[in-house]
Amino acid sequence: MLVALFRFLSFFPLPLLHAGGALLGHVVYMASPAYRTRLKDNLNRAGFGADLNTAIKEAGKNVLELPFIWCAPLDRVLASVRIENWELVQAALDAQKGIVFLTPHVGCFEVTAQMVATRTRLTVLYRPPRKEILRPLMEGGRTRGELMLAPANLSGVRSMARALKKNEAVGLLPDQVPQQGEGVWADFFGKPAYTMTLSAKLHAMTGAPIILTYAERLPRGRGYVMRFVPFEGDLSGSAEQQAAAINAAMEKLIARCPAQYFWSYNRYKKPAGVAAPDQGGDSGTSMKANA
Repeated sequence: MLVALFRFLSFFPLPLLHAGGALLGHVVYMASPAYRTRLKDNLNRAGFGADLNTAIKEAGKNVLELPFIWCAPLDRVLASVRIENWELVQAALDAQKGIVFLTPHVGCFEVTAQMVATRTRLTVLYRPPRKEILRPLMEGGRTRGELMLAPANLSGVRSMARALKKNEAVGLLPDQVPQQGEGVWADFFGKPAYTMTLSAKLHAMTGAPIILTYAERLPRGRGYVMRFVPFEGDLSGSAEQQAAAINAAMEKLIARCPAQYFWSYNRYKKPAGVAAPDQGGDSGTSMKANA
């Protein structure tokens, strides 16, 4: 039923989906006190409280654009995206050291992997949804072109390591809360957030450059602008210092279009089995990339 609904909605033009999404965002905001509180608290903590109204609309657009991104013909999806700074990616591809793409929850993060995978093979870390009904949509919508999914477990990490050793590209969501043993506590907009360490480990293991990317949503459903930004942080320190550098880079990227960040995401949750940050946190990672 859900797959059929998404396929039906995928026929609608993107401007209409985004208009409906803006309305949906306000409906959800008014109907859910927990959602409303988290979104406002996260926005204010980051210093972007003035963007509240726009952020509410953008959150709704993020939902209703998914049928288009996942189910519309690929050529129609790609036609909605304009790419900037591809020369940064091409230079990294030419160097043949692989690439680690980091894509935070900014703008239409679902379209970035699809676009890259039309130009080069890409393996992305993937955590299956908790609701089984969503699996056909997510997996079917994401495996297009040269896009490969790697499960968020030891097998998936080994797949990513092998891809990098073959000078291919991999992609991660660096602001996704990892499971126990897969991260460390590091500040994110001034509050400790459990942060994955995998991207820094992959970089250290293979020497692959890290490139940040995001797809900014254009007004009135005119599509997206996808941009690439070099990572300029220092990853030579401890796991905690590396995570802090990654988070600092994410903060700068989010500041480019703050209203389009996924502020309702529970970024500061404590995974089961992980000590709270004031108790010393968890400095290890169980995902040893020994491929």
